[in-house]
Amino acid sequence: MDLEFAVSAFATVFAIVNPIGNIPFFYAVTDGYTHEDKKRVAAKTCIVTAVVLFIFALFGQWIFSLYGITIPAFRIAGGILLFSIAFSMLNGQKSKTKLTDEEKEEALQKDSVGIVPLGIPMFAGPGAITTVMILVSDALATSEAVVRLAVISAAIVLTVIISYEMLVHSERIFNMMGRSGAMAFSRIMGLLLAAVAINFVLRGIAQAIPLYDLLP
Repeated sequence: MDLEFAVSAFATVFAIVNPIGNIPFFYAVTDGYTHEDKKRVAAKTCIVTAVVLFIFALFGQWIFSLYGITIPAFRIAGGILLFSIAFSMLNGQKSKTKLTDEEKEEALQKDSVGIVPLGIPMFAGPGAITTVMILVSDALATSEAVVRLAVISAAIVLTVIISYEMLVHSERIFNMMGRSGAMAFSRIMGLLLAAVAINFVLRGIAQAIPLYDLLP
């Protein structure tokens, strides 16, 4: 098994889920909650994230077949989506694909913030779903499909576990990093995602050329 793929899969999933970049919002939403309440919200957020990502990992190929979507087309679309998210992160903004202003306001009045908007779409947003589906489609196209699928699953689980620990200790982390520190980390993750997004698009174009007979 290629260690480079394992590291790349984890780094990609962790970057798009971006638990550190989401700490300031979690901190604000759970302000006034007891420590036990925060732990319950964190657990709910991580469970929802894991369930959503595994559902799309398992049934992503079926969704492709149902709607007649080719992997190159999805890769290009996913790359464009990821780049838009990465661009927002690089500019210190929350991507509009992850959370709207209305959802922010509504979140402050809900008890189930662990599901919406923290679980969906903050952690398991369109970018994370797209990333997992593309990683799985790539894995299925190799001779090491089973091993690579196991690695992707491990990357999701590890990301969720780390996210839970970060959310449980969000107050301490937020006080240490401050808002500016969290934003700086988010920008670093944005740069990594931008590179991953460009790679998705380039590989999608390379696969689309022979598939759609685009050459004269």
